[in-house]
Amino acid sequence: MKVLLVDDEEGIRTSITQYLALESIEADTARNGLSAQRILQQQCYDGVVLDVRMPGLDGLELLRWIRNHGPSVPVIMMSAFGEVPDAVEAMKLGAEDYLVKPFDPAELVLRLQRAVERCRLRNQVQAAAATAAPRDESRNERMHEVYRVIARAAPSNSTVLITGESGTGKEVLARRVHELSPRRDNPFVPVNLAGLPESLLESELFGYERGAFTGAERRKSGLFETAQAGTLFLDEIGDLPIALQVKLLRVIQEKRIQRLGGTGSVPVDVRFVAATHRNLEKRIAEGAFRGDLFYRMNVIRVDLPPLRERREDIVALAEQFLRRIALETGRNALRLSDDALEWLCEYHFPGNVRELENLIERAAILSESPELTARQFAEPNGENPRSARSPQPSGGTLRALERDAILAALHRHEGNRTRAAEELGITRRTLFNKIQGYWLSRL
Repeated sequence: MKVLLVDDEEGIRTSITQYLALESIEADTARNGLSAQRILQQQCYDGVVLDVRMPGLDGLELLRWIRNHGPSVPVIMMSAFGEVPDAVEAMKLGAEDYLVKPFDPAELVLRLQRAVERCRLRNQVQAAAATAAPRDESRNERMHEVYRVIARAAPSNSTVLITGESGTGKEVLARRVHELSPRRDNPFVPVNLAGLPESLLESELFGYERGAFTGAERRKSGLFETAQAGTLFLDEIGDLPIALQVKLLRVIQEKRIQRLGGTGSVPVDVRFVAATHRNLEKRIAEGAFRGDLFYRMNVIRVDLPPLRERREDIVALAEQFLRRIALETGRNALRLSDDALEWLCEYHFPGNVRELENLIERAAILSESPELTARQFAEPNGENPRSARSPQPSGGTLRALERDAILAALHRHEGNRTRAAEELGITRRTLFNKIQGYWLSRL
């Protein structure tokens, strides 16, 4: 554990630091609030121990700054005065605990350990929420239709086929089908059908009996059985070998499987969700995919649009991913600069949502500053992979007139979005969102 101790009295800093070292807790120190601010902007800590009364920026003001702008870190306040109003104010501002001087150093260690553990569990819950599939928050009409179809299909047992380019979030959508279904409390089991050779894939799906092949020393249940009463997600079903397509079709029809090396059949109750980036109709014409299996899988079909066709969502997704990284790293002051938002809005994202998430994570991890700028999204070799787009033709609708007014303002101000937003009477962020919605190119 590593903590920051903030107190204006050198003797207290020294004595507490020495005791913490005996408990294998590393402590950096700061003698005032301003010094602590600078340190917290550069270093990550598991906890902060903070004196209330200090000259200049006092403990309560520093606590307020940490909660509003600083890292997500548990703070324990301490004061020689023991005044109830200070304690109440500190807890309102988000302090994890409060100690009155003089105190037993062992008590500080105990409370630090408890505070750090509470913060860790809280961050795990928040990170899980931050990475959950976006619900109906998309601003894209095609995504709204996707969500409507999923909401109607999820309560049934019908097979769902999700198509779309790699990185568009097919597994995220499959998990949403499961979460909205009556099977939500049972297993969701994903399997990448393109990730294993045929021989291993068959044993993984169907399981095997002892002695079925060399090395099979005991019975092993397959993924069909593992997903019993739940959902089996068959990712990249377009790459499933023909021989296994026949066996999968039989399972879907009969709802029974036979383990490798076995003689009897085992009933399975599984809801199937499949996904592919391939054109299955073309694969059928090529003889690489069975038509009868396609019709079994293609009951409820959902086509996920690539990110370049839902640019309205780029900023919201980027900020969602940044919140997750901030929670995981304890740096809740992380933010995207205006030029970073411009860069992201103009990039073509061949890797779709997965690429956006990776870009945000890489920039956040490598950045020494809490503000991420456009320069940090360039490739490691310094090249800028952004591609320009041409403005779309406009018609005579109100939407088109608004778009033309934005274009004209941007031209008049030579691409300066701040001045254009002022002229149009809207905020800079609103202008960003409208630029995404109208697919305007960089001017």
